[in-house]
Amino acid sequence: MREQGLYGIIAEFDHPEQVVAAARNAHAAGYRQMDAYTPMPVHGLDEALGLRPTRLPLLVLGGAVVGCVGGFSLLYWIAVIAYPLNIGGKPLNSWPAFIPVTFETTVLCAAIAAVLGMLALNGLPQPYHPVFNASRFRLASRNRFFLCIESRDPKFEREATRRFLEAQHPQGVEEVER
Repeated sequence: MREQGLYGIIAEFDHPEQVVAAARNAHAAGYRQMDAYTPMPVHGLDEALGLRPTRLPLLVLGGAVVGCVGGFSLLYWIAVIAYPLNIGGKPLNSWPAFIPVTFETTVLCAAIAAVLGMLALNGLPQPYHPVFNASRFRLASRNRFFLCIESRDPKFEREATRRFLEAQHPQGVEEVER
């Protein structure tokens, strides 16, 4: 049941192991619409939250293939079709000479796909998010770890969710308004 004006309930933890354990317990308890906020990558947190693997590697592979085919095609078009020069009897399609440019366009397009894909998949840029309303959330970029269970979760009930998070032994629990 979604409550008007309430984004969710957020719990603050001191150590990364605590937030991973809390996320694992929340997932085991049936919560699915939740997120964790940490100042550094925390090993095992994405599995504890029940997140699916990212599609970013496929986007990067696609960018690399486009760059490879595009770079080779560009050089082939230049050397064979647009400006053919027969130098020393070598074939016009001399693929070993095409390798450096093909490699560089592969890396360039893969890097561009990685950056744009990461921004798109993460929903960035996002200048405002409701968790910014939490009083101590500014510490998420320093030394605190947060777990937020969102009100759009089918299992979310204000008091039951608050009690569940308090049972995880956090530093504090706070309701987050929209």
